[in-house]
Amino acid sequence: MRFGIMAMQLDALVPSGLSPEGMMAHISGFDHAKLVWGLASHGFNPIELGGDLTLFFPQAYAPASIERLAALKQERGLSYTIHVPLWSVEPSTPLTPVRLGSVHAAVDIIRAVQPLEPEVYVFHATGSLAAEFYRMRLPEMARALILKQFQSQARESLKAILGETGIPSRRLAIETIEFPFELTLELAHALDLSLCLDTGHVLAGFSGPITVYEALDRCLPRLAEVHLHDAPWQGTEQRIGYGQDHKPLGTGDLDVARLLDRLLEARFAGPLIFELSVEESLASLEAIRARRPGVLPRA
Repeated sequence: MRFGIMAMQLDALVPSGLSPEGMMAHISGFDHAKLVWGLASHGFNPIELGGDLTLFFPQAYAPASIERLAALKQERGLSYTIHVPLWSVEPSTPLTPVRLGSVHAAVDIIRAVQPLEPEVYVFHATGSLAAEFYRMRLPEMARALILKQFQSQARESLKAILGETGIPSRRLAIETIEFPFELTLELAHALDLSLCLDTGHVLAGFSGPITVYEALDRCLPRLAEVHLHDAPWQGTEQRIGYGQDHKPLGTGDLDVARLLDRLLEARFAGPLIFELSVEESLASLEAIRARRPGVLPRA
C-alpha cells in the first residue's frame, strides 16, 4: 500500500512568528519543490499537490516551479496527485458566471500540472453553496429538487473540464464531501468518473447516513484514491460533525484494520493520502503498524 500526504501543510505555508515583512518575503520566496522534498524525506509517496496554493502563492504552479517538481519526481521516484481548487469556487452553482469561473479555475490548474502526469485529479464536484442547501431546513421534496439542480450544474462543469483539458474521465476523481453520497455516485456513473473516498467526511456525516464501509464497497469499482483521516461516527441520523474530521488514525471511530483488509481484498493499488499534518500522519502510520504491520514497508 502507498501512503502519501497532502502538500497543504499549514505550518510550512504560514509559519508562526514572522513579522509582516518576513511574511511577505516568505510568500514571494515560496519554493513548492522544497516543500515537497521535505514531505518526501519523511517517506511519504505519493504527494498530493494542492491547487488552492495559487490563492496566496501565485508562483506555485508557474512553469519554473513545475520543472523543479518534475525533476524532484524523477530524482526521488515520486508520484503526484492533485487536489483541484476548492476554495472560492462553486462548480455546481446555478449562477452561470460563477460556475464558469469555477470551471476555468479547475482547467487552469489541470493544464499547469499535466507535465507532472498526476495519477489522479481529485475534485469537489459541489461547493459551499450546495452544502448550505443540503443542510438547510426545507421540505424534503423541495430540498431533493434543489440538490438535483446542483447535481445537474456539477455535471455540466465536469463535462466542460474534461472537454477543455482532454484528460481521461477516469483520471478525474470526485470526492465524497458535504453532498448526498447517492448524488455523487450518480455523477461518477453518468460521466464515467473515478471516486475519492474521504473516510473522515463520511464518518462525520458529510455524505449522509452511510457508513464508511458501505461507502467503500460502493466506491470500489471506481475508487482511485482514499483520503485517510479519522472522525467520530455520527450515526445514521444524518447529523454532521463539523470540525470533528481530519483527526489522526486511532483517535476516532474508523476501524483501520477493517478498512485496510477490505482494500487489500479488493487489490486496491491507488494512493492513500493523509489529509493531516506531518506529525499526525506519522502517528497514523504507527497506528497502522500496530494493527496491520504487513501493509507497511519494513523500517
